[in-house]
Amino acid sequence: MSWIMAAEQPDTPDASLLRRDYYDEVASRWYGRPATAEEIAQGLTDDGADQLRSPTGDFVVGRYGGRPAACGGVLLCAEAPVIDGTAPATAELTRVYVRPFARGTGGGAALLSALEDAARRLGARRLALDTRHDLVEARGLYAKHGYREVAPYSEGPYRERWFAKEL
Repeated sequence: MSWIMAAEQPDTPDASLLRRDYYDEVASRWYGRPATAEEIAQGLTDDGADQLRSPTGDFVVGRYGGRPAACGGVLLCAEAPVIDGTAPATAELTRVYVRPFARGTGGGAALLSALEDAARRLGARRLALDTRHDLVEARGLYAKHGYREVAPYSEGPYRERWFAKEL
């Protein structure tokens, strides 16, 4: 089986289900128990996914063997410096997720590559992200693909580690 990555609106049926699964997993890991429907709905409410479309961002869905299996977004950072009077120099990775059945198949690497390409198309020259201490697999994926830990650039209850990569 192979991976196919493609830009997709974040509110399509497949993208919406992937985003829901993402919030289910991160909330379940945060609470140390299965997340409730209310907790998942809270994560999806006003989560900013509407910004993950041109001109402010992009959203990618990965299909493995034809099945929706991964997703992620890039969002241009408004506070980043402007280069040549155009797009911000930095974009942020967000909602990076691979469904459990497809982990270990190269989907994380393929998704990061597609998201980096999307960021370049938006004019970004750097990608940044924040994550949590307990998401060790994600931190390992980022480090393996050239992301380096950086000083904190944002605040929030789920922001514990920060990474960046020059494109």
